[in-house]
Amino acid sequence: MVGTLYFFALLSSTLAGSVGLWSEGDARNGTGGGSGVRCACDAFLPSSTFPMKDLVVVEQTAVEIYHKLELEMGKMEDYETKLAAYAEQIIKLTVEIEKMEKNPDAYNDADIDEIKVEIKQVEALIKELQLSIRGSTTVFESLRVQITAMVGTLTELEKTHDKNVVLATRREYIKVQLQLDECERRHQELFNPNIGSCAHTGIIKVSKPIVSQLNAHLTANYKYGGWGKDSKPVPDRESMYWFSGYTSSAIVDIRFYTNYKNLILRNHFQHHNIHNGWTGYGNNFIIRDNTLYYQINSPFGLAKLNFTTMKYESRVISKASNRFSYVNSPNQNFDFSADESGLWVTYATDESNGRMVIAKINELSFGVEEEWLTSVYKPMVNNAFMVCGVLYAVKTVDIQNEEIFYKFDTKTKQESSMSVLFERFQEKYSNLDYNPTDQKLYMYNDGYYVNYHLWFNHTAKATVEPPVLLA
Repeated sequence: MVGTLYFFALLSSTLAGSVGLWSEGDARNGTGGGSGVRCACDAFLPSSTFPMKDLVVVEQTAVEIYHKLELEMGKMEDYETKLAAYAEQIIKLTVEIEKMEKNPDAYNDADIDEIKVEIKQVEALIKELQLSIRGSTTVFESLRVQITAMVGTLTELEKTHDKNVVLATRREYIKVQLQLDECERRHQELFNPNIGSCAHTGIIKVSKPIVSQLNAHLTANYKYGGWGKDSKPVPDRESMYWFSGYTSSAIVDIRFYTNYKNLILRNHFQHHNIHNGWTGYGNNFIIRDNTLYYQINSPFGLAKLNFTTMKYESRVISKASNRFSYVNSPNQNFDFSADESGLWVTYATDESNGRMVIAKINELSFGVEEEWLTSVYKPMVNNAFMVCGVLYAVKTVDIQNEEIFYKFDTKTKQESSMSVLFERFQEKYSNLDYNPTDQKLYMYNDGYYVNYHLWFNHTAKATVEPPVLLA
């Protein structure tokens, strides 16, 4: 600006007469040399200069918030791992204490002191975790205050000064705010999951495998089977778990446990053998509304067993083929799933050349309500499950990892590729299902009970500028 004014001053000094901003001094403007004539001009400068210092403070604050968010998001992973580990320690201590209560004479004072020390250690670890969680909440609140202050500063700068630089900084602020929203969302999903909600655009992350223990038979030979919770539990059975395992893909019996503790203790309250002629196959079975949904081979079709009435039913889907199964599991021609919107089954047909078909099942009539044809070839898939009316297909990536690589939305009839990796605990698995009551994946992994937390993209509204920035 000063340079420009200086240029105009030089230019104007060569012109005769009065021009624009020029005014007379003690003598009139003229060109006479040595006549004492003087030139004067009025320079109009802005009333204030751009407060670069304020902008620098905002930029430094944004960098500081970014690093804090990275730290807090790392803590989310740590909290998840610690919670699973502490839960396992508590279960094991509970088992030991119950053994002591049943047979106190078998333990001496040293054994009791050792248990006391372990209890104190777990208490200390839990208190430490509680303090960390409270600390994270405090950090989030502090970051919100900092960001609110940044909004005020940037809004004032934008109103008063050059917008080009401010808007660039503002875009950086939006990124930081979205990161904060993401961190808070993951914190909320881990500690206060929005169970039953489908207000998201799909799965964006799967946790590390949480391994409970070896199956109820305490042998890895029972590689086939499944475990989990009722996806639509009847009253007073909200905490119930179930397990069914065998040395082949046949389904011959099922055990029920009142809660997770009794599952770990192998203390079932019900044990049902499947009647002759109703033996199941394929391992992709589920429990919903106290009813087992599974595949039978004679006749080839769907079957269900209501444990309240102990009544069996079957249905034949004429187009379904027994030629197409998942990669690692024989006889998995029908795969039952349950999600927030109801009961589903997937299969392939000769007509579809092995491509997977999704069918919505009416739970009362046990008939097919609607079908959707996908483009994914079933023999290339390891397993699949449904979440909020969306099919997710999984395949093996390497000796350690699986990948959710495909999804099909039954509401929009749109399909797309995706890539969400997660680890296996053991090499192969025969059952993988989503449960809407806790938003977890349950895997039966070479005889082990394994589950995973899921993270969903709840940030659809936050991917555009928040309303506060649009004012």
